Amino acid sequence: MSHASAPSFCAIDFGTSNSAIAVPKEGGGMRLVELEGANTTMPTAVFYFVEGRHDADGPPRAFGRAAVAAYVEGADGRLMRSMKSILGSGLIEQTTDVGGGRGVKYSDILAGYLKRLRNTAQASGAVGALNKLVLGRPVFFVDGEPARDAAAQASLEAAAHKVGFDEVHFQFEPIAAAFDFEHQIDREQIVLVADIGGGTSDFSVVRVGPERMNRLDRRDDILANHGVHIAGTDFDRHIELASILREFGYRSFGPERAGSPPREVPSGVYFDLATWHLINTVYSPQRVAELRQMRSFYGNIKHHQRLMTVVEDHLGHELAGRAEGAKIAVSGGGDTVIDLGLVESGLEVALSETVAVQSLEADIGRIVQAGREAVAQAGLRPDQINALYFTGGSTGLRFLAEKIAADYPQAQHVRGDRFASVATGLGLHAARLFTQ
Repeated sequence: MSHASAPSFCAIDFGTSNSAIAVPKEGGGMRLVELEGANTTMPTAVFYFVEGRHDADGPPRAFGRAAVAAYVEGADGRLMRSMKSILGSGLIEQTTDVGGGRGVKYSDILAGYLKRLRNTAQASGAVGALNKLVLGRPVFFVDGEPARDAAAQASLEAAAHKVGFDEVHFQFEPIAAAFDFEHQIDREQIVLVADIGGGTSDFSVVRVGPERMNRLDRRDDILANHGVHIAGTDFDRHIELASILREFGYRSFGPERAGSPPREVPSGVYFDLATWHLINTVYSPQRVAELRQMRSFYGNIKHHQRLMTVVEDHLGHELAGRAEGAKIAVSGGGDTVIDLGLVESGLEVALSETVAVQSLEADIGRIVQAGREAVAQAGLRPDQINALYFTGGSTGLRFLAEKIAADYPQAQHVRGDRFASVATGLGLHAARLFTQ
């Protein structure tokens, strides 16, 4: 097949934590592109190196796993993760410092990542110049604010147009997952899709079946969808605050002063250190100077010393990464120990599944309630759900999946590919959309 006659469409699952792209394969159907080695997904991460000159309109030199590796190896520069989280916020058109006195708009960083996905897919063979796109989107980019939600989609669409896509369509991510599930069944069912990723927890109630899968217009089959802007990166933040950052002064108190009780240490810096897209704000010279002056606020001076080591040595991303690793370590049950020796020799903190569950209790409650509301919006009872389909990286948390499943004991519980089922479903939708 020549490039001139090759299909020119694709589907992208642009996730908070990981992304993937699906393209047509020779002989029909869709395939996921190998993005880094044999991996068909890659972290939604970029790294800007300080040294050397870079084109301000072009991408950085490290993406995905390479970006994370560059940071872990101690390369001098700026790691960017959870870029999807800034959609719908005022940050999207702001310029951020990426090192070496250079600033780049967040919107350009996002576009650069999409460009990398498109270029990799085009280089994979058997596709033409990709100019038609189906993009996945959460049910809500922003909870309860329709104007900001619409702005988030518009920003993502603008980024796609900027890198060469002339025609852009959107599909809800959990509905795409339902399309993937549909290929696995032999009879009509009503499925509740629980798509719990890095940034959002989305639920869709969808009627699926072999006789329905080839219909382009599936609006009548989408019975309800609902979601909340809570997911994996929020879990990481709570776990970091509940465990790691306690050793750096979070929720600690200052010294006793005559006539007044001890005051709690200001917590703003800890919330910023535990939020991926805010970590770099803690490293500004003005912020560091302010934190140095807060030494007298601490009853335990060791806490302040450790905090200053983190901000002066730019260790915030590493701490966030260790919180994420600890979450994964206890996800199936049991305990783990978080090594913090990079800050202070011999420093470590224990994390148990019990502490993790306690720190996430409120978030898990809101996620479970979102599923209930989706079923109620569909006009159904829980016992009318035939299947509960789990997808998204955060469904690997045993205690979360069990809490959701408890509401639907009569439903078949099915686990999709946590990282690829949405991209696969988006690809199926793109094939129906652009070839019929």
